[in-house]
Amino acid sequence: MNVAIVGASGAVGAEFLRVLDEQNFPVDNLKLFGSERSAGSTIKFKGNDHTVLLLQDNDDFQDIDIAFVSAGAGVSRQYASTITRHGALMIDNSSAFRMDADVPLVVPEVNAEDILNAPRRIIANPNCTTIQMVVALKPINDLSPIRRVHVATYQAASGAGAAAMMELEQQHRDIASGRQPHTEKFVHQLAFNVIPHIDIFTDNGYTKEEMKMHLETKKIMHAPDLQVSATCVRVPVMRAHSEAIWVETEQPLSLETVRTAFENAPGIVVIDEHAPKGYPMPLDKAGQDPVYVGRLRVDLANNNGITFWTVSDQIKKGAALNAVQIAQCYLKTL
Repeated sequence: MNVAIVGASGAVGAEFLRVLDEQNFPVDNLKLFGSERSAGSTIKFKGNDHTVLLLQDNDDFQDIDIAFVSAGAGVSRQYASTITRHGALMIDNSSAFRMDADVPLVVPEVNAEDILNAPRRIIANPNCTTIQMVVALKPINDLSPIRRVHVATYQAASGAGAAAMMELEQQHRDIASGRQPHTEKFVHQLAFNVIPHIDIFTDNGYTKEEMKMHLETKKIMHAPDLQVSATCVRVPVMRAHSEAIWVETEQPLSLETVRTAFENAPGIVVIDEHAPKGYPMPLDKAGQDPVYVGRLRVDLANNNGITFWTVSDQIKKGAALNAVQIAQCYLKTL
């Protein structure tokens, strides 16, 4: 396959390259694209240096089969026709097209069949927090349809980019040295703090990040009546998001039934013991592929409720790996 990566010099772009290598994805020819700032630099892939090209409205994508795009919603909207006009499949990591009716929003463990209906040659990669959650919701929903989901997220600094990770590190150094920490990438100091505010607020009091989880979950699971309410929180963790999830199903489910469903589900690893190391944490799950599930309990406030905890690397499964898995599913349809 002839593969392109747009936004190759960013954190997700670098992760795309690592995942393509790890997954042994069939890359015959590779083109890397970036902004004026990164164009001309070189990036190594499988021992070969590749020069980053300036993304332009031209015919650079004429021979491309699959383009992984992670350069922001504005860039995706501006260059979508450039990328797809010669037949390339654009797998887009931004929010630009996620809720468009003619663009499938795909998590392969949940709705891989939607890949077959991409009339614009665009498939959207969901928000990282949504991906993590719906992978865990799918095996429960297969047992009994889910009526309602409440989720509180604990989102790592890396969700705001590489510069945000560096800012968190610098804030800790500044505080340890008695200096006033500098804040730029976050709305408040993140070191020794949590911030219940990710993205901008909407008219209903929820943030855009929270509304993404609300809307995207319904679309991915083909469940327009599913009720989803989220509170998204930034925490002083470097990498890997965590989520506390409460689920109400139509029929009551036993813990044993749910645990077995989790254990048999693709993309999930269960770590659920009543012991100090019996649950997943972002500290030791960063860089890993699965969605980890633990702290599985019956909801004491809901007879039809199950509650659990998940951890997943949002740069990997929440972005690059999910996109590559979409591409792998697409190849199977050819």
